[in-house]
Amino acid sequence: MPDDGAMTRKPNDRLSPYRKFSRGEWAALRADTPMTLTQEDVEQLSGLIERVSVSEVREVYLPLSRLLNLYVGAAQTLHEATSTFLNNSDGKTPFIVGLAGSVAVGKSTTGRVLQALLARWPNHPRVDLIATDGFLWPNAELEKRGLMERKGFPESYDQARLLGFMADVKAGERDVVAPVYSHFHYDVLPGETNVIDRPDVLIVDGLNVLQPARLPKGGKAIPFVSDYFDFSIYLDAEEKLVGRWYVERFMRLRQTAFRDPAAYFHRYSKLTDKEAQKTAERIWKQINLKNLKKNILPTRQRADLILHKTENHAVDEVALRKL
Repeated sequence: MPDDGAMTRKPNDRLSPYRKFSRGEWAALRADTPMTLTQEDVEQLSGLIERVSVSEVREVYLPLSRLLNLYVGAAQTLHEATSTFLNNSDGKTPFIVGLAGSVAVGKSTTGRVLQALLARWPNHPRVDLIATDGFLWPNAELEKRGLMERKGFPESYDQARLLGFMADVKAGERDVVAPVYSHFHYDVLPGETNVIDRPDVLIVDGLNVLQPARLPKGGKAIPFVSDYFDFSIYLDAEEKLVGRWYVERFMRLRQTAFRDPAAYFHRYSKLTDKEAQKTAERIWKQINLKNLKKNILPTRQRADLILHKTENHAVDEVALRKL
């Protein structure tokens, strides 16, 4: 049976490393976790084409925030014990959550919702969110390397800088600096930075953050981003569905941000509807779908938790890695 990008389902899941839950089963795991977001909060956290509902937050993301709260608490206890052993009284390090998946699958919205929910738990009120887009090579460098048509592929990132950032954050360094990416300008913004100063939780959103390092020669360590994660989430959906969401987002941007003459993609606002549709489909097939198939989808089984989406970005199934 061909893999169309959706979570694989088999009659016998005995050998699967995951325990799977229907939406109803997962929602029941919320237990007595209070709903801490208002309707207005949820609306503000929604994406351009992904309108998150209160019921989605209540049934999917509240149980997930409860699970992550338990993980963070356990990690904090373990870290305190290790700090005591090492006689290190200033050893605070963030609990890092990796968030992976295709372009247009809804990572940014999921990240914002989780950030808002996790920050409302009393034992980890400081929750930061950062996207790895800032670690893309600037356009001038991508053009020099012939990689503009492979933007978002692993080779289009400054991996050394990204790894250095992750290592410093995990080591508990103060004021770790990350570059800033603008989707409006479609480029890294010179001189602009995000500063991460030892939050309780850091959510790292990126296309390829679960990609493993190549096998080392001679047993030497080759670190990768996922080595620094305490928990990882993969957003999953059928390829055709994600492609449709990408085109829908492109067409919406064409009517909004692309109309600004300063926007990198301003030229697309002048296309006819038919031309814009074809352009969006071409970009999806030639760049983003290729990246999904080659680099992103193969990392799905490395995640600790998989959220499978269906129509309207609704999560219909959750898979949690067995301990």
